[in-house]
Amino acid sequence: MIGAVPRSAEQRVTVCLPTYNERENLEPMLKALREVLPPDGRVLVVDDASPDGTGELADRLATELPGISVLHRERKEGLGPAYVAGFRRALADGAELVLEIDCDFSHDPNDVPRLLAAAENADLVLGSRYVAGGAVRNWGLVRRAISSGGSWYARTLLGTHVHDLTGGFKCYRRAVLETIPLERISSRGYAFQIETTYRAQRAGFRVVEVPITFAEREVGHSKMSKAIVLEAVWRVPQLRLRALLGRL
Repeated sequence: MIGAVPRSAEQRVTVCLPTYNERENLEPMLKALREVLPPDGRVLVVDDASPDGTGELADRLATELPGISVLHRERKEGLGPAYVAGFRRALADGAELVLEIDCDFSHDPNDVPRLLAAAENADLVLGSRYVAGGAVRNWGLVRRAISSGGSWYARTLLGTHVHDLTGGFKCYRRAVLETIPLERISSRGYAFQIETTYRAQRAGFRVVEVPITFAEREVGHSKMSKAIVLEAVWRVPQLRLRALLGRL
């Protein structure tokens, strides 16, 4: 197994923040992240040509706030391609720890230091809704069933101990993103979260879960869709089959 080594104070932290029509949430999220990141920590906004002007606002905020940069993508292609592009930029810029977080405050930026602390003894840290101490707020029964059922489905088929495979609040060590084949990851929705965690675990990296409370967004619209759910349904057994055949 690839062992995690203690994180030194010199390691650069970059938060990848994907956005699509998040104009109302962007500025408060960036300011909140600046409060909790190390002084040299950076935030990379990855905007998929938001028609509401999120990208233009990000450019302005990058001139006003320290440690903010913007990656503009030509079109909306889904969460997975946006994160892959962000990971590549973060690694090229020298990041040693790379975080994912949603821009809609469903993930509490005040939990970022807890994930960074856990990364001292882990290679991939997951902010988890489904371990002891984790919780979900303001979700109806259907949404809860889809999320928890999806995690159970993926965990069972993939034979992993990870409880929250679909969550998007994560902290990767550089070595993880350099090892898993980003160019071979084709998942676009929440299946991307399942695939990256599974690939990291299969590669021998240590994955740990930190309990968080997930809250439904208060501003803007959810990106969840039937297509995202269906992608995860067929992608999970495909991942398992490829792993069994040694083609992952």
